[in-house]
Amino acid sequence: MAGLDRDSVWEFFEYLARVAAAETLPRFRAPLAVDNKAGASGFDPVTVADQAAEAALRRAINQRFPDHGIRGEEAPDTLGTSVWTWILDPIDGTRSYMCGMPTWGTLVGLLEAGVPRYGMMSQPFVGDCFLGGGGAAELRRADAAMPLHCRGGVGLREAVLFATAPDMFAAGAERDAFDALARSVRLARFGADCYGYALLAAGYVDLVVEANLGFYDIAPLMPIIESAGGCVTDWEGRVLREGGRAIAAASHELHAAALPYLRLRV
Repeated sequence: MAGLDRDSVWEFFEYLARVAAAETLPRFRAPLAVDNKAGASGFDPVTVADQAAEAALRRAINQRFPDHGIRGEEAPDTLGTSVWTWILDPIDGTRSYMCGMPTWGTLVGLLEAGVPRYGMMSQPFVGDCFLGGGGAAELRRADAAMPLHCRGGVGLREAVLFATAPDMFAAGAERDAFDALARSVRLARFGADCYGYALLAAGYVDLVVEANLGFYDIAPLMPIIESAGGCVTDWEGRVLREGGRAIAAASHELHAAALPYLRLRV
């Protein structure tokens, strides 16, 4: 852990947020070509902003930590010689980005032997930088910092539930499970991308339930939520170490109340 205490990691996260923002902000709400990685099978957009931001992040990490591995969305994995691996999603929410919606974010996480230890979600257009890991979580804006705490004492009937989009759930059992849970909460909303998870850590949202995730979509967010008092698992309640289906909850009690809606139908 030499050189990788919480303060040094968070300081580096803030530097990486600026590195990514230098590529994403000038292209946001500007004319932008969009390519489709899915081809004829669907729509999975990628832009030069995604690619340039990830390339810049990789350069910065390689310069500071040449022995660390790197996993990202837009380029092949780089194997390291240490236990530490950085995991990157340069623009989580490319659909929102291309539409001018400021709900996208840059996600950077640090894994120790595959376990998410530290994470960052940066939304540079509005100036939010969420940091977590090492037993603490903060929202940093300019020169101000606010500790993050998940909202406790909320039952399922009073809960606010977020997901990115209805079509992320496969038709049939998966979509039926989410719909059943959505009918059991006070409010269900779509369209937040990674911001939904960050707002859960900040105490404004109680549940985020999603499917068809890459590990880069969720790993950087896990230390933020867990350090703020929440929990993240798959739909079976198992430890999450890859992508797929995820449930994030503001408390273990709420997680236990929501899980049967998902577990029984998958």
